[in-house]
Amino acid sequence: MSDRVSNWFKERLGLDDLPFFRTPDYMYKVNFWLGALVASAFIYTVISGLILLLYYNPDQGYESTLFIIDKVPYGSVALYSHLYGAYAMIILAYVHMFRNYFAGAYKRPRELLWIIGVIMLVLTLGTSFLGYSLIGDALATSAVDVGAGIVSSVPGLSGLLPVLFGNYDAGQYGRVLALHIIFAALIGVLFVFHFFLAEHYGMMPSRKEKPKAPAVYTKEEWMKFNPWWPRNFVYMMSLVFLTWGFILVIPNALSYLSGLPQQLNPFLNPKPAPPPNSPAAAHITTYPPWFFLFLYKMADFTNNVLLFLFFSSIIPLVYLIVVPFLDRSPELHPLKRKVFTGIGILMITYLIQNTIWGDLTPGVPIPFSQQIMAFLPPAVIVAIGMYFLPSPKTEANTSPSLTQSTSITKMMTQNLPNLPIKAVGKVEVASETKKKFAEILISILFIMAVILAAQIWTIPSTGSASNLFGIDLGLIFIMLGEAISLYHYVVYRK
Repeated sequence: MSDRVSNWFKERLGLDDLPFFRTPDYMYKVNFWLGALVASAFIYTVISGLILLLYYNPDQGYESTLFIIDKVPYGSVALYSHLYGAYAMIILAYVHMFRNYFAGAYKRPRELLWIIGVIMLVLTLGTSFLGYSLIGDALATSAVDVGAGIVSSVPGLSGLLPVLFGNYDAGQYGRVLALHIIFAALIGVLFVFHFFLAEHYGMMPSRKEKPKAPAVYTKEEWMKFNPWWPRNFVYMMSLVFLTWGFILVIPNALSYLSGLPQQLNPFLNPKPAPPPNSPAAAHITTYPPWFFLFLYKMADFTNNVLLFLFFSSIIPLVYLIVVPFLDRSPELHPLKRKVFTGIGILMITYLIQNTIWGDLTPGVPIPFSQQIMAFLPPAVIVAIGMYFLPSPKTEANTSPSLTQSTSITKMMTQNLPNLPIKAVGKVEVASETKKKFAEILISILFIMAVILAAQIWTIPSTGSASNLFGIDLGLIFIMLGEAISLYHYVVYRK
């Protein structure tokens, strides 16, 4: 039955004719599919955003947000998961980018793929900032104030403020909403380009397979791998449902809790803060969104906005874009690219350090001597570490993917007759036992998902109880994702 359905889609969509990447067995691990996780978060955020767009009134930003939470059926589920879908996208995009950075995935022939990815990360941060501002609470207004202040401090750009932010002080977010949608659309366009380039070059092979650039499989190697349809699709769907499940469960569970400490709000509380002009707003500490805390802290380092923008944004961004042309070595091992590996470690260190610093002492000016004390030690430690860590021995770049696997296969084949028949039989029995156990788990997960789906509709659609609906829906997605993952194991694992 499943083969008939699969063949129906394959023939109707002409999937065999599409230049999709054929995948070797060892790549069915989540670290090779981080891009799919980012795409899953993006797709969820777009879908939930379109639902919210039906109810959001940009002329009454804060009131409209409260209306969605309190009056729209499952409105809080859609709003909170939309917010955390964007959070998940940011975190996963950083993990995806730095994983590829240390793997050398920006090298030939993937330079353009890398550059588009960096631009997509910048657009994601901008889109998330604009979306965060649409809430219209005291925190969002403060964030827009900071953004507007930076723009107006750059000579010649103050005239852009009405175009960029409109009359947000009066609670009107029409301009912010329009830019939010435009940025999201740009991400979508670049995503399509990014996806097809990724399929064209394929996932970055393991360094054991391809130790030097260009790390791509030859056409002859490629044709021996698993076809894209249906195995890649099945594996990808398991990741999609798992990602969507956690995007739903986490914010709705946090929302269902109450009394979170105030200092945790920027990270762990999806509920809006008080409106900007209310007495309650005077008692909260205003923060930018957590993903801009590192920039917020760096704004405390100098009164010169141009200097701040140069060191905090322009230099890192330009570096990430041109790094494929700076690192000309064909080596992919991080310890054979010590300078670039050290810079990558420092970028992560400073990102985390400034984020925590911005959370602990927001808006507190930092003298130059303290800046040196904060930034110099990590740089010295990384430099010493990179200098003393030994470089691995040079490995031959002789397209070893097939030669290695062939030699391993040959060795196993040669040794196989020497293995005791009972030992071979035990391995086969153990594998079959695991698959039987996986099939039982699939049945249990499916039954639990059906039971949960049958009772989920009894939960009130509004009020704090509606967040239980979000938690249950997320659990159903997680169970479906895990069931599909087990199905992939049972059907395709050799």
